[in-house]
Amino acid sequence: MTAPLKHSDPVNVGVALGDRAYDIVIGRGVLASLGERVAALRPGVRTAIVTDRTVAKHWLEPTEASLAAAGIPTSRIVVQEGEISKTYAGLEKVSEALIAAKIERNDLVVALGGGVVGDLAGFAAAIVRRGVDFVQVPTSLLAQVDSSVGGKTGINSPQGKNLLGAFHQPVLVIADTAVLDTLSPRQFRAGYAEVAKYGVLGDEAFFTWLEKNHLEILKGGSAREHAIATSCRAKAGIVSRDERETGERALLNLGHTFGHALEAATGFSDRLFHGEGVAIGMTLAAQFSAKLGMIGDADAARVERHLIEAGLPTRLQDIAGFAQEGLADADALMTLMAQDKKVQRGRLTFILLEAVGRAVIAKDVEPAPVRDFLKDKLAQKA
Repeated sequence: MTAPLKHSDPVNVGVALGDRAYDIVIGRGVLASLGERVAALRPGVRTAIVTDRTVAKHWLEPTEASLAAAGIPTSRIVVQEGEISKTYAGLEKVSEALIAAKIERNDLVVALGGGVVGDLAGFAAAIVRRGVDFVQVPTSLLAQVDSSVGGKTGINSPQGKNLLGAFHQPVLVIADTAVLDTLSPRQFRAGYAEVAKYGVLGDEAFFTWLEKNHLEILKGGSAREHAIATSCRAKAGIVSRDERETGERALLNLGHTFGHALEAATGFSDRLFHGEGVAIGMTLAAQFSAKLGMIGDADAARVERHLIEAGLPTRLQDIAGFAQEGLADADALMTLMAQDKKVQRGRLTFILLEAVGRAVIAKDVEPAPVRDFLKDKLAQKA
């Protein structure tokens, strides 16, 4: 554990990928340095900013101003906010706009937004002209600690979350913690689920620190930068060792097998934000681990208690419209989980816990115990 950062001290976290290595720059106000950093990285570059309507109101003009101050010409592509843009239609819109803007292979796409924009813009960059480099400028907590780092890009299929995509690493990540001030409390809490995930899956000391400091993180104190930097270091280390998720990187999916199924069941709508699905999924993964005798009930309760204290949902019954659209049907949820990217030859893979701070990859999980477990959870009273 490092000492908490001061607001005035930006920090660089390196993602070690050989000649494709890049920096994650974390700090309050670092967005203003975007143009200078891009100019140093790619002299003579042209850029296209992909963002959504909500982010554009707050951060599009400052981003353009930073690039303009460095003499970098840019164009803008604005999409609808939310998962509705992470579709075939959304991908077509962004890809065609990049081509129309004459973005070439030696230019850069700038993904200015949360996880949806980062995934969508990154995937479009991966396929336009068979690959254009891009910069991540994440504007949500979830994107700053998770989706902007590691090169996973993609869109949703009607059959499941993130089923179409490509590994395409950014060349730079600018995580300005000041932009988080414009998030709603619900959006910020949803991102916090991914911060807690890093402690639960691999760093019990960090999880203990979060239990003591989560209120300062939520309020925007210096603990916020420390939490983001610690999360990014954890993910950068895993990505550098297993870029394409052939082993260890799968641990980062803790809570996602359950969570993605719940997102699909709610139609990828604002009834359940991604981080909220992860919080419920992480709780279910801990409880299922306890049911299998891998951890004690007290450990599972500890995970759930912290997420509740952070203001996150932890039960299926916490989802708006519970009992609608397959949410209260264990078989329907099992069908959605069968589309999870970690499924191999039809067999489920879960990320489970041997302790708080020690996750493991559990392959070939039999469906019957999972179905019974879900039925028990669905039978609980709201």
